[in-house]
Amino acid sequence: MKIQKNNRRINDMQNFDRPRERLIADGVEVLSNAELLAILLGSGTQGQNAIELGNDILAGLGGFHGIHRHGIEELMRYKGVGEAKATRIKAAVELGNRMSIEAIHRQPVIRSPEDVVSLVGHEMRAKEHEELWVIRLDVRNRFLGLEKLYKGTQDSATVRVAEIYKTALRKSAYAIMLVHNHPSGDPSESPEDVNLTKAVIEAAKYLDMHLLDHIIIGGLHFRSLKRQYPSLWD
Repeated sequence: MKIQKNNRRINDMQNFDRPRERLIADGVEVLSNAELLAILLGSGTQGQNAIELGNDILAGLGGFHGIHRHGIEELMRYKGVGEAKATRIKAAVELGNRMSIEAIHRQPVIRSPEDVVSLVGHEMRAKEHEELWVIRLDVRNRFLGLEKLYKGTQDSATVRVAEIYKTALRKSAYAIMLVHNHPSGDPSESPEDVNLTKAVIEAAKYLDMHLLDHIIIGGLHFRSLKRQYPSLWD
């Protein structure tokens, strides 16, 4: 691990520069990710304060989503991070994940791709393999539930379209949205993604069902296939 030459500790900072003091004075939302992590760390190491250590961890593991994906042993590879600090960080990140899962059960209204990402993005970004989920909606676009159908690369040849619509039809949903992740971080659609979307749209015509969109989540970005290919829905 790199050791910063800067020996300044958090305690040496002005009060208004310290993460805890800033949180109390201005609110938690003003803190950077590294400052939030610094509060969980509590201290850094000789030659590296907690904020700098937090920055190293975030950069090395790929942000909070990377911390969520990796095990405690990966955190403990960083000098100054023992079992107590590592478990505290993992617990805090898991709290964020459980908050996102709770949101799924509050029957939110899904009006846009951004709403889909807000609903399931945190959990999907933590997946190490591709997964295809089906979100069920009522006639007012209220969330009714979701199915986690497939793991691994999906295309129109391997995904059974009937399976995609099975639960939605049984539970009298009005419409569905497809959402899947790209663990590489690149949300760009593949030809297989487009072909799958075409097949699901075509099947909807015979099932009195509606596919509203197909969202691909990759890292901090996403793609809406309806925005990219509106003609598919004509």
